[in-house]
Amino acid sequence: MTTAVAVLPEARGPLSEAVLDSLRRDERGDFPELPVTGDADPFGEDLQLALHVCYELHYQGLPGVDPEWEWDPELLRLRGAMERVFLAGLRAHTAGGEDVRGELDELLVEPIDGTGISHFLAEQGEWWHMREYLTLRSIYHLKEADPHAWVIPRLRGRAKAALVAVEFDEFGGGRAERLHSRLYADLMDAAGLDSGYLHYLDQAPGCMLAVVNLMSLFGLHRRLRGALVGHFAAAEITTAPSAMRMEKALNRLAAPDACKLFFTEHIEADAVHEQVMRHDVIGGLLADEPELAADVVFGIQATNLVEARFATHVLSAWHSGRSSLRS
Repeated sequence: MTTAVAVLPEARGPLSEAVLDSLRRDERGDFPELPVTGDADPFGEDLQLALHVCYELHYQGLPGVDPEWEWDPELLRLRGAMERVFLAGLRAHTAGGEDVRGELDELLVEPIDGTGISHFLAEQGEWWHMREYLTLRSIYHLKEADPHAWVIPRLRGRAKAALVAVEFDEFGGGRAERLHSRLYADLMDAAGLDSGYLHYLDQAPGCMLAVVNLMSLFGLHRRLRGALVGHFAAAEITTAPSAMRMEKALNRLAAPDACKLFFTEHIEADAVHEQVMRHDVIGGLLADEPELAADVVFGIQATNLVEARFATHVLSAWHSGRSSLRS
């Protein structure tokens, strides 16, 4: 697995074109006035790619891009405008509320006749479907635990200690070869895919970028710490059942054993993480800051929203006999 994206992605509209063109310049300067308004598509290809590129400056950087861009005030101004559009879209499509327990209980309910991507792969998916899914999720899983680490200094007491314990597992328990991002790279290599970091960024649709951008948005803003905790809990609670179906799918397709370890690791780890996140991280956070209950609920609901949009895109393409990749 290479440590950084090899080339800048192709623009998908005026926002991403302006951001990418600016990042290629040696000198930083003002951005032109751009149509970042309440009428912009909060989940569109252009805005999601532009946000993703901005956020990547806070992760492993971009090739040929001056690291000083990370805190450039004009770029941050533009990013802030795009974030407001994205947040408004998320809030418009989520119900809200403060019933944290109810939201968590709902996550634990597995439908009898599930229709998600892992259900499709487990029951009828072909090898090309599997490889395509692994390609798309690489945008997330090759940086899997990183966005959640931003919330650590924003928590205290029981919530902080418990979340660090979960992150320690995500980061391989101190062993580089057991990093979950490393396990995913090994999976991709075994499946005959390129495990380079963000290698498939140009092929990932906006709905996949939104899944990762959601975590970056929550992680980079202290005021959204409750939402990031809600997101982390939703991810940990729903992963184990999905990972079991993925293992079933890989077994049915006679995939190499190296393709399975990432998922079997999550079956075991996330069953424990679910309880820690629910009782210690969320419980500790709300004991200290009960006013964040609505933010935790928003984080859970927003996670469900972006994941559902991604699943709808992928399954609609597959049921029509088409690829869900952009190219």
